[in-house]
Amino acid sequence: MKLHLTDYAGLNAFSGYGEGYVAVNQVHYACNLIVLPDQIIENWHVSSIEQLDIQHFDTLLMAQPEIILLGTGRTLRFPNMSLMKALVSQGIGFEVMDTQAACRTYNILSTEGRRVAAAMLVQARDA
Repeated sequence: MKLHLTDYAGLNAFSGYGEGYVAVNQVHYACNLIVLPDQIIENWHVSSIEQLDIQHFDTLLMAQPEIILLGTGRTLRFPNMSLMKALVSQGIGFEVMDTQAACRTYNILSTEGRRVAAAMLVQARDA
């Protein structure tokens, strides 16, 4: 699916998504990645949602996001509750969504000037 772009004024924005990829600023990514308004972290090393823990967010936390959106692919899947508690205890909002919802929500929040990050599980890898 292609998203309609509005004026994102130099911000990273999701421009599409589909089976096995997301597009940011018209560039297709087939790897897990983290998207911030001013930065893209490619090849986010996550093997599965079940093994996701706070260490996977170390680089992202240095950017001091106010909210993290976790895009889990075509279906909604939740990480371990300890991860959610660790992020919320640091004052960071944490929302788990399927990829489509995460892309749309990220675009809306970033255009509102929010310090949002999208952690996208585009491709699960074997452990």
